[in-house]
Amino acid sequence: MKGFAPALRTDPERMLLLVLLGGLSALAWFALWRWGHSPYLHYTHHPHAPPGDGALFAASLFVGGWTLMTVAMMLPTSLPLLAVFARAVERRRDRPLLVGLVVVGYLAVWAAVGVLAYGLALVIRSVAGRTPWIGEHGWVLGAVTLVGAGLYQFTRLKGRCLDRCRSPSRFVAEHWSGERPGGEALRLGVQHGVFCVGCCWTLMLLMFPLGAGNLGWMLLLGGLMAVEKNLPMGRALARPLGWALLVLGAVVIVRADGHLW
Repeated sequence: MKGFAPALRTDPERMLLLVLLGGLSALAWFALWRWGHSPYLHYTHHPHAPPGDGALFAASLFVGGWTLMTVAMMLPTSLPLLAVFARAVERRRDRPLLVGLVVVGYLAVWAAVGVLAYGLALVIRSVAGRTPWIGEHGWVLGAVTLVGAGLYQFTRLKGRCLDRCRSPSRFVAEHWSGERPGGEALRLGVQHGVFCVGCCWTLMLLMFPLGAGNLGWMLLLGGLMAVEKNLPMGRALARPLGWALLVLGAVVIVRADGHLW
């Protein structure tokens, strides 16, 4: 385990890694800002599947926007793990490629979640279209999302996934042997992505009721997830955050002015 501990010193290659990943995240934030001022923002706010080739276009835009949000919001939260992994493979000539494979595996998992989110959004839109009550009470979906995210903060699955995300040295030690470097690096990224999804998926889904193009909410949620995953106080934040989300869900319900029926 000791050999996988992140170094306290900073070497030029490690600094370059952090700069590159930070630059990638910054580019994603800039692209999201531009996206928010484009006509394509509609596809992330209101997913729909037009007939013919338009269906693939709409799905691609939604998943593309989702992946941009992942790069901007989630990739920075995984910098500690990437730094530990880079330290573990520092003597290998293919170090940049291996780190890149970890990133690719990680983002691939979140892109797959984006595809599932798009399918779920289409189902909800279809049900709402056939159920006038839901169409007339759109706030219900926002309230359900907030309450669901709040309740998930108290689950064992959330805690287990959060603990794995908060132990990058242990995670790398368990999933990296170097015997098959390329495949192992890719699998490590995928496995880390799975635990990251298990930790944060409900918080990411909050972007739909809060506004998929709202950079302020993105920054706030991204910051909360980064604190949860990386700072000493992060583990203790899960329950207070859960209560806060439950209160927000209750506020949405109360502000509906009692027009539930």
